[in-house]
Amino acid sequence: MILSRQIAAFAALITSASASCSWRTFLEPYSASSAGHVPVSTFNYTGEGGPLHWTGLNPIANWQCGYDSTQSPIAIDSQTIRYARKGTVKIDIPTARMADFENLGSTVEVPASGKLTVKGKVYNLVQFHFHTPSEHRIDEEYSPMEIHFVFQRGKEPHINLLNLKTVLATNPLVVKEKSIAVVGFMVELSPYGRSTPLLTQVFANLHKISTPGSVTKIRQLDFSSVADSLHKNDIFTYTGSLTTPPCSNKISWYISAAPLSLDVVTFNAVKKVVKFNSRYTQNTLGRVNLLEVAAGDIGCAKSQMRVQSDP
Repeated sequence: MILSRQIAAFAALITSASASCSWRTFLEPYSASSAGHVPVSTFNYTGEGGPLHWTGLNPIANWQCGYDSTQSPIAIDSQTIRYARKGTVKIDIPTARMADFENLGSTVEVPASGKLTVKGKVYNLVQFHFHTPSEHRIDEEYSPMEIHFVFQRGKEPHINLLNLKTVLATNPLVVKEKSIAVVGFMVELSPYGRSTPLLTQVFANLHKISTPGSVTKIRQLDFSSVADSLHKNDIFTYTGSLTTPPCSNKISWYISAAPLSLDVVTFNAVKKVVKFNSRYTQNTLGRVNLLEVAAGDIGCAKSQMRVQSDP
């Protein structure tokens, strides 16, 4: 019974290309079209396509969006949240001579390679993308932008509908994002017109991907300024979820306490392309999902709201 439910959940997941935070991980492998375009997200941030209805878009794959109690983003309280011990979180991202820059409709994204090391555990970088405004808040203050570097640990077996039953029988946890970690940076606007070098390099090509589904090339990306910032400053850490469908939990978050910088002109150009793409702040970790709270407020019984039991 458990195996059949896992198969159903995974089948729903891989047949609904959502171009989400898990894009390019083992959950949502990359598949560009022959024309060089990328898939456009099947979810958005407005009306019935937005966060309040993400569970309804795919009740099997996205059930955690509406029922899980450890969802992201959260309001970070710097006085109570855990801090990563100094020197235990390191990123090593070599300079990229060439990289794709993609407009997924829900965000703009750059596939990249690199390493995240946390207490001896090594994760592989798969992509980084942007949210405007920030999804997390620090001491109730939001930032104009937030960057997510998405890593996955180890090499997961290739999974498709043909070998799914065999893979799950030998490793039933393989379809869960337990091995995904996200490193986040807030971005503040510089009063002096300065920008973190990596952001200048990325956004110089923004005008080439103004249309969802479009892709262009970036010729040089230097990550040293971002790595230096992370290593020199405090890092907040907690276990939460993806901030886009399927909202899967058990994601390790590492968020720099010090923001990166961006000039106002570039920021205005970015938000014209990316637009609003931030999920609302979730409930305190461990508390009932806010959608269930709201359903109770309007008299909707939990049994009526829930579309399936937890896997």
